[in-house]
Amino acid sequence: MSIVVTGATGQLGRHVLEALLERGVPAGGIVAAGRSVEKLAGFADRGVQVKHVDYADAASVAAALKGARRVLLISGSEVGQRVEQHRSVIEAAKAEGVDLLAYTSIANADTTGMLLADEHKATEDMLRESGVPFVLLRNGWYLENYTEQLQGTLAQGALAGSAGDGKVSGAARVDYAHAAAAVLLADDQAGKVYELGGDDAFSMADLAAETSAATGKDISYKNLPAEEYVGVLTGVGVPEAFAEILADSDLGIARGDLLVSTGDLRRLIGRPTTSLGQAVRAAAASA
Repeated sequence: MSIVVTGATGQLGRHVLEALLERGVPAGGIVAAGRSVEKLAGFADRGVQVKHVDYADAASVAAALKGARRVLLISGSEVGQRVEQHRSVIEAAKAEGVDLLAYTSIANADTTGMLLADEHKATEDMLRESGVPFVLLRNGWYLENYTEQLQGTLAQGALAGSAGDGKVSGAARVDYAHAAAAVLLADDQAGKVYELGGDDAFSMADLAAETSAATGKDISYKNLPAEEYVGVLTGVGVPEAFAEILADSDLGIARGDLLVSTGDLRRLIGRPTTSLGQAVRAAAASA
């Protein structure tokens, strides 16, 4: 069985490749497809097939999916371009007659009002209309969204945002990766929808407290109006359009849009999800 992982050069993609190998998939049966293939040299050395893919080049996408039976479409990172990028993979999967296409969507995609969900909703609609057997992996927030900002948080001495007292069911990338691997290797997955999130939801105040405990520095959370938060983000170099999306996502957290209580992630990976405290302590130890 040939499994193709698109977006394999990203952090989630590399975790999925490792998870598939850990689960006993022969390296030769895995295709790692992405643009910066030099990042996959280590996997190529282990026997994984590495293929260059440019979403704008339909021929390259078709070539990467040649012989595929199962495909993981990891959502693109270029907000505003993702619908057409995803379409190229869906059309190639249909032409190839794949058994299953798994797509990494966003938590509560069918109910959230977050701007960031728009392209995910459009992709889910394309999948429904395509006739391709598919499964939705509606991933919640990555803990790394916060822990990778640890140095900046410590430099500022505070967390800023517009999430209020809202809580988010975050989990580590490796958790979501193992869930994806489990689904790709399981039978009878077509038509299923998994709402994926961490076991224990947390607020931004909880994040500040965990950061304080892990670093010994007094970190507080400062809640701001969305417009003011956009100004903070642009002030540190975030492009304004993306800053507005980030602030809107915080408003979604305040509404509860990223709360997940299904337990799907824990069941798929067969263990508790990575906790906020574990993630923050690991980030602090490596800082």
